[in-house]
Amino acid sequence: MSLWVSRKPQVSLVIGSYNRLRFLKLALESVREELAGVPHEILVVDGGSSDGTPEWLLAQKDTIAIVQHNRGEWRGRPIERRSWGYFMNLGFKCAQGKFVCMLSDDCLIVPGAIRHGVRAAEEGLRSGVKVGAVAFYWRNWPKQTRYWVGAHFGRVCVNHGLYLRRALEDVGFIDEEAFHFYHADSDLSLRIWDHGYVCIESPDSFVEHFANANVTVRRSNLDNERRDLKTFYERWRKWAPRDAPIELTTSWKEREFHDLSRTAERFPRSAT
Repeated sequence: MSLWVSRKPQVSLVIGSYNRLRFLKLALESVREELAGVPHEILVVDGGSSDGTPEWLLAQKDTIAIVQHNRGEWRGRPIERRSWGYFMNLGFKCAQGKFVCMLSDDCLIVPGAIRHGVRAAEEGLRSGVKVGAVAFYWRNWPKQTRYWVGAHFGRVCVNHGLYLRRALEDVGFIDEEAFHFYHADSDLSLRIWDHGYVCIESPDSFVEHFANANVTVRRSNLDNERRDLKTFYERWRKWAPRDAPIELTTSWKEREFHDLSRTAERFPRSAT
């Protein structure tokens, strides 16, 4: 297969990134290895990084780069921060694959994850299941040893995984206005459920997420977490048991997995 972007991709890989060039390089390399031989395209949405990421992306001829300056100043005035949903929708709406794979720039694909996810989706669709999304198991490395998939109100939700692009279109993509950063991905999953699709898990798909990449940026996003959580719960409390505390509406299914490829060891030791 040519190294150029496929004209008819089966999978569109969308990554959001900001000032994490050394992690982004590792994430892209894991994706390239995983999708070799699979018709695909790679889209990276960068938030106006100042660490050389935009320049590096322009030199990657198998990658579509979208730069959306989301911080700093322009002509003497601060740039208005846009939501995570707006940011990711730039990539989702450009994606042309049957499936859209969402991945963070501080994640590594364990070999087989995307292929197993596509297989699970296709098998479900062929058997008549209206699969709208596929959740991958993931863990925060090096803090956790077990991998998990989350569910809200008893419904599987995607943190990292695949979406059927048609399902994204049907629900209007990510809600860009209601959520600043957190819980927009879970809200997207529940809107997919609410539209008559199902989100399934892929038991053989695993992702390594580095827990402490760019702590300063992560801390700035936490400022809006409580507000986003309140918005999320108020929108979906119709599916909660009467007067159930919010912490009882979220559950995690865990799995043990021994990665023979030792994918997590690719993360830079100096960052642990």
